[in-house]
Amino acid sequence: MKRKFIQLVFLVLVLIAHCTLNIDNCYSQWVHSSGPGGAIVQCFAVSGLNLYAGTTKGIYLSLDNGTTWTAVNNGLTSQGVYALTFSGTNLFAGTGGGVFISTNFGSSWTAVNNGITYIDIRALAVSGNNIFAGSYSLSTGGVFLSTNNGASWTAVNSGFTNKNVSSLAVMGTNLFAGIGGNVYLSTNNGANWAGANGGITMNNVYSLTAIGTKLFAGTSNGLFSSVNNGANWTAANSGLTSYFVTSLKASGANIFAGTTGAFQIGGGVFLSTDEGTTWTSVNNGIVNYVINALTVSGTKVFAGSYGNGVYLTANNGSSWTSVSNGMANRSIYALAVTGSNIFAGGAGWGTGLSLSTDNALSWTDIGLPNLSIFALAVSGTNLFAGTAVGSGGGGVVYLSTNNGINWTVANNGLPTGSVPHVLAFAVSGTKLFAGFNNRGVYLTSNNGTNWNAVNNGLTHQYVYTLAVLDTNLFAGTQGGGVFLTTNNGTNWNAVNNGLTNLYVYSLAVMGTKVFAGTSGGVYLSTNNGSSWTEVNNGINGETVIAFAVSGTNIFAGTGGGIYLSTNSGTSWIPKNQGINVVPTTRALLIANNYIFAGIEENSVWRRAYSEIIGIKKISAEVPSGFSLKQNFPNPFNPMTIINYELKITNYVNMIVYDVMGKEVVTLVNEKQSPGTYQVEFDAGSLTSGVYFYRLTSGDFTDTKRMLLVK
Repeated sequence: MKRKFIQLVFLVLVLIAHCTLNIDNCYSQWVHSSGPGGAIVQCFAVSGLNLYAGTTKGIYLSLDNGTTWTAVNNGLTSQGVYALTFSGTNLFAGTGGGVFISTNFGSSWTAVNNGITYIDIRALAVSGNNIFAGSYSLSTGGVFLSTNNGASWTAVNSGFTNKNVSSLAVMGTNLFAGIGGNVYLSTNNGANWAGANGGITMNNVYSLTAIGTKLFAGTSNGLFSSVNNGANWTAANSGLTSYFVTSLKASGANIFAGTTGAFQIGGGVFLSTDEGTTWTSVNNGIVNYVINALTVSGTKVFAGSYGNGVYLTANNGSSWTSVSNGMANRSIYALAVTGSNIFAGGAGWGTGLSLSTDNALSWTDIGLPNLSIFALAVSGTNLFAGTAVGSGGGGVVYLSTNNGINWTVANNGLPTGSVPHVLAFAVSGTKLFAGFNNRGVYLTSNNGTNWNAVNNGLTHQYVYTLAVLDTNLFAGTQGGGVFLTTNNGTNWNAVNNGLTNLYVYSLAVMGTKVFAGTSGGVYLSTNNGSSWTEVNNGINGETVIAFAVSGTNIFAGTGGGIYLSTNSGTSWIPKNQGINVVPTTRALLIANNYIFAGIEENSVWRRAYSEIIGIKKISAEVPSGFSLKQNFPNPFNPMTIINYELKITNYVNMIVYDVMGKEVVTLVNEKQSPGTYQVEFDAGSLTSGVYFYRLTSGDFTDTKRMLLVK
C-alpha cells in the first residue's frame, strides 16, 4: 500500500512538472469572450482564399469568407491599420506607426520605415515593382516610394505643399493622390505632380479608385468621376443619400460605394449598375450605416463598418450577413443582468445593445443599432438604456419590457438639443434617476412616462455616475466632486471634505460605505459623504472608471486594468491575468458566478468569481523566506484554508490535483508582492479523497497533501 501511494505521488509530481512547463494551459485567468462581435474596420486585402481586415486593433485573417477571424499581429507594434496591399506575395500594412511588411501571409510583421519622415501612413498603392505610401502630415508627410519591398523609401513630393495624403490610386502608368480637397497626378512614379481637379472643388478626398477607364474620387461632398485623368470631373451622386463616400469597389459590372451615415440615416452601401451614373441603396441586413471599406473576393462583396465589423453579400447587395466571429473589439460602456441574461451596451457608431444567455460564450445584437449606450438599468421587469444621441438630437432613454426584444422611447421631459448624453442611472424603489452631461439629474416615478429635472443645488451638472444608499442619492460630477440629496433631488449639497480630486467617474456602495472613483484613485466615506479618506494603496492613483461590489469585495475598473480590495480599499490587488491588451475597463458586472469586464475596444471579458476573490493578503510584513503551509482544517468538508509566504515580488501559481495527477482547479495565478497570503478552497463539487496542492514562485516549489472527507 505504501509503495502504491509513493508511485501515485511520483505520478502527480511528474504531471505537475509537465503542467509547469506548459504554464499557459494551467492558469485560471480572464478570458476574452466571443463578443459582442464587431470592430472598426478600415481596410481590406485579398489573396486567394485569404481575406485580411485592417482595424483599429490590428489585422484579422479569415480563411472561410469571414465566417471566422483570427488576429495576425505578431510584430505589428502599431495596431491602428489604415491600408493593406499586396505586392507579389508580400503583404504591406500602413499604420499610425508606419509601414509593416509580412512575407508569410501575416504570420509575422516587420517595420520598414527607413526614409519615411512621418510614419502616419493612410494609403498604399502598388505599380509594378514600385510601392507608394501616403503619409498624413501637413509639412513632413507626403508620398514615399520604395523600389525594394520597403527596405528604403524616398520622398516623391515635387508639385504640392500640403502633404496630408489620404488616398492613392494607380491607373495604368498614372499615379493619383488625394491630398486635402485636391487630386494630384504623376505620370513618372511621383517624380513630379500636377493638379488634376478639373476646375471643381472637392472636400477631403478620402478614396480614389480606378475602374476601367474611369477614375472615381470619393469625398466628403460627394462622388466624382473622370474619364480623362482628372482634367475634367463630373458629379456622380444621383441616388446617393450620403455624400460622404469612403470607398468604392467593382464586382463585375457592378460598382459598390461605401458611405457614412450615422444612426441609419442616409449612409451605408450603394450599388450602381451603370458605371456610377445612378446609385441605389442596398443595406438589407446592415445595421451600421458607417461603411469604411469594401473588397471583392470572387462573387462575394465584403463591407467593413465602424464598430460592427464585417458584412458579406453573395447576391450583389440584395441582402447582407454579419460575419465578425472572432473580431470582438467593441467598446463596452455598460453591463446589466436580469436572470441568465447579460446585456452589453457599446459606445461608438454602429454598436447598440447585445445579449448573452450563456455567460458571454455567445452574443446576439438585439436592438438600438447605431446608438452609443453609456448606461443600463434594471427595475423590476423593465430594462432601461441610456444613449448618447436620439431622434430629438438629445440623449434618449429607451425602455424594454421583454428583455430587449422591443424598445420604446421613454423621453418625455428629458432635455434635447446640444446632444446631451445619458451617462448614468440609479434605481431607488420605484424611482429611476438619470444623470446627464451638462444637464444634471432627471427623475421618473412612472418608468419613463414622464421625467422631471431635480437639480436644485447641483452646481456642477456634468454627472458621470449615481449611487443609492438607503434614502441617500449621490452624484459624481466633472470638477464638482460628490453631491448628496436626501430628498430625491429636491435639494443637493456638495459633500467633498477630504475629497481632493473632484473629477468623480464612478460611485459604489458597500453596506454603509461609499466609494468614489476619481481621476486620481479611490476615496472612501463611512458617514454619507461628510468626510472622505483616500484609499489608493496598490491602485497607484489611476483613473477609476467603474466599480462592482459583492459582499465585502469591491472591484475597481481603471485605465490600467482591474483591481480587487477585500478590506474596504485599505489595499488593492491587480487582477489582470490573461488580459493581453491595455485593459481600460469601462464597466464591471458580477453575475452568475462570474465577473464580467467591458474593456475599451475589446468587448467583454470574463473570469470565474470564486477564483478571482479566493486570495487575501493577511500580512504585509516581509517573511524571511518562501513557505507553503498545511491546509486547515485537514481533513476538511468542503472548505479549507491554505496560507503561504512570499519573500520577494514574483508570479505565484497554486494548482490543486487529484491522485491521478489531473488538474482540479487553479487557486492562484498572479504577480504578488512580499507578505503572507490566504486562499480559500471550496471542494463542494468534488468527491471524497486525497488531493495535492502545489505552490510555484520563481525557483521555489512545494507540494502538500490534503484529505477531503464528505
